[in-house]
Amino acid sequence: MDKKTFRSLILLITYAIVLVAVIVKLDAVAGWLGGVAGAFQPLVIGGVIAFILNRPCNFFARLYEKALPEKAKGAVRPLAAATVYLAVVVFITALAALVVPELTRSLELFISNINTYAANFQDLLDWVVAKLDLEQLANLDLSTGISESLQKLLTGALDALTNTLPHLIGMTSVLISAVVTGVISLVFSIYMLSGAPRLTAQCRRLVRAYLPERAADTVLRVTRLTADTFTKYISGQMVEACILGGLCFIGMCVFRFDYAPLISVAVGVFALIPIAGAYLGAVLAVLLLVMIDPWEAVWFLVFLVALQQLEGNLIYPRVVGTSMGLPGIWVLAAVTVGGSLLQLVGMVVSVPLAAVAYTLLKQDLRERTAALEARRPDPSGPENPPQA
Repeated sequence: MDKKTFRSLILLITYAIVLVAVIVKLDAVAGWLGGVAGAFQPLVIGGVIAFILNRPCNFFARLYEKALPEKAKGAVRPLAAATVYLAVVVFITALAALVVPELTRSLELFISNINTYAANFQDLLDWVVAKLDLEQLANLDLSTGISESLQKLLTGALDALTNTLPHLIGMTSVLISAVVTGVISLVFSIYMLSGAPRLTAQCRRLVRAYLPERAADTVLRVTRLTADTFTKYISGQMVEACILGGLCFIGMCVFRFDYAPLISVAVGVFALIPIAGAYLGAVLAVLLLVMIDPWEAVWFLVFLVALQQLEGNLIYPRVVGTSMGLPGIWVLAAVTVGGSLLQLVGMVVSVPLAAVAYTLLKQDLRERTAALEARRPDPSGPENPPQA
């Protein structure tokens, strides 16, 4: 037996032993992987924050590079990172100062009027039952049911608060751990964002040094495509959510719909979820408004559909740019599968991942088709080539 065959046999036996050990001790392996993932959690969160803020950081870096003298070029990236974090803090503070009081006021108003809304909804149900002759729904008392459900919800919240008071120390430790993880993640994101060009160059050199040339080109190409797709998707969804939420608030104020701040924030937040977000926001708003006035809910639904058509077909392509090139059927499939596997996170991440896979598949199919076309004989050539 030669050395190459012996080495392959040893690798195969080792792989089989490791596979059997993993299958037998699956719980222990899963716990160990969970511990490793927890140890790397601050690094991963910091990388995600740095990736999201990288595009505005590049914008400020270009501005500082033009404004600062040649001797201060080394401070361009740290200054840009500091400017981005300052802008984020200012934006969050302003948003909280403007939105939180209005949301609190809307929630307090809704809770204080819940009995009236339940009675209105009961009247609507009675009218529908009388018009459609639905005898099985004639004795359904929704007014009492909604009031009792709200009372049970409040009682459950108070009971949960009372029961968690003895475990305050445990909650405090969890809170401290979360705060520490957040601070470490923030520090990692600052370092990554301020040194992004250097880190990118180092990772590129590592790939070139330890992988064959063809494999390195493939890895770098896929990484670049993935980063560009995720950047375009994240910025596009955020801009779309802000525009849709702002236009919804303005339109609801103009048409005097109730609970404009609460519903506009819900519509903007749900707009971050592709496809399903628009319907979730509409359903939540309609369920809220139908208890106040059914006709108001109907007119709001008409207004929201028109607003989404205007924003999706006119404003979004001009502000964000062209889409990622993924057909609608695959967007729906990606959201469905991603939501089934990873719930909300899967719904958000599945679309850019599907866009990357679709682009790579399309490029590979184009290359294979071109290779097949090149190997085919030329139909315009001679039918009987001369014999040698």
